[in-house]
Amino acid sequence: MKGIYLDNNATTRVDPRIWTKVIPYLDELYYNPSAQYTPSHQVKEAVEEARRELAQLIGANPSEIVFTSGGSESNNTAIKGVALALIDKGNHIITTAIEHHAVLEPCHFLQKHLGFDVTYLPVDRYGLVDPDEVRKAIRKETILITIMHANNEIGTVEPIEEIGKIAKEASVYFHTDAVQSVGKLEVNVNKLGVDLLSLSGHKFHGPKGTGALYIRKGTKLHPLIHGGGQEGKRRAGTENVPGIMALGEAARLAQVEREERYAHTKNLRDKLERGVLENIPQVLLNGHPQKRLPNTLSVCFLGIEGESILMDLNFQGIWASSGSACSSGSLEPSHVLLAIGLSHEQAHGSVRFSVGKFNTEEEIERVVDLLPSTIERLREMSPLWQEGEVQLT
Repeated sequence: MKGIYLDNNATTRVDPRIWTKVIPYLDELYYNPSAQYTPSHQVKEAVEEARRELAQLIGANPSEIVFTSGGSESNNTAIKGVALALIDKGNHIITTAIEHHAVLEPCHFLQKHLGFDVTYLPVDRYGLVDPDEVRKAIRKETILITIMHANNEIGTVEPIEEIGKIAKEASVYFHTDAVQSVGKLEVNVNKLGVDLLSLSGHKFHGPKGTGALYIRKGTKLHPLIHGGGQEGKRRAGTENVPGIMALGEAARLAQVEREERYAHTKNLRDKLERGVLENIPQVLLNGHPQKRLPNTLSVCFLGIEGESILMDLNFQGIWASSGSACSSGSLEPSHVLLAIGLSHEQAHGSVRFSVGKFNTEEEIERVVDLLPSTIERLREMSPLWQEGEVQLT
């Protein structure tokens, strides 16, 4: 029987329609777009067309788009790039406790090696940061606010538009990691009020190794990769033309199909959520019940470890995750789940299901049929559940 993939926040299947756009640039149109002969000009124009498609997806000017290798590079470039460019002005950065490691680690780097001061704001039990706390945290040394648009583990969508207004009033650069929201939600950089925005192609049915950083015109940014003058001297290196072609097409398809994808994934997510909450006792919903990504369901099955659930589901051909794929090898509970107030035991009992455009209602029905017996069987073997100490909080 075909497996059921429910880990679309980790990565998505590449839309087959994209390959027809890519193949010519792996074959006859293999030229370097920076060269000066005629066929290279054709490749260069194709790169710029992809840039226009991506800019249109997020409401930006094409000149404000810099192609990268993905979300991690975009986040590192935004955070370190602003820090290096404004190091003489200030050394304070504001972020949250639930950011992706691709944001937290650059912040840690700046703290350790360059003496930056970073404020890690708390969130409420739904994973929402309070804009007033952002305002209170700003001081004269603050040069950057970096807060994710939507959380990769629990799906909570942050009040970015409100925070954008606060940042603008204080004349502080504002960056958002929109890796999980671009392609799933309507994202417009001007409406959000951000100066920098990170995105990654493999989160919306493009290939891995493709991404971009939006940099608002006039934003001071020190490049991290030095060399040639590609990407307006903001990111050196010969362009990954096939990847850029794929990213541009993925952006075009995401814009055309956004409403359809939203409705489809939300319907499947809600169907799965109802099946879980109505048929399995002692379950906690992680994240905000309404203000979240349409495709994401994070739940805590009390009295049992999530890893045991995932292993059992894996044997049944159902593939989900315990949270971020980037942290899957860690024995520590999710920092996101701890930040929203879960205990270590509850955090370890959480599972994230994230659906995508290729999932079907039949697949969700199969999961809903199998999951209750799986949880019941594993709880019977769980010492914590047998002790009868598990209670909803």
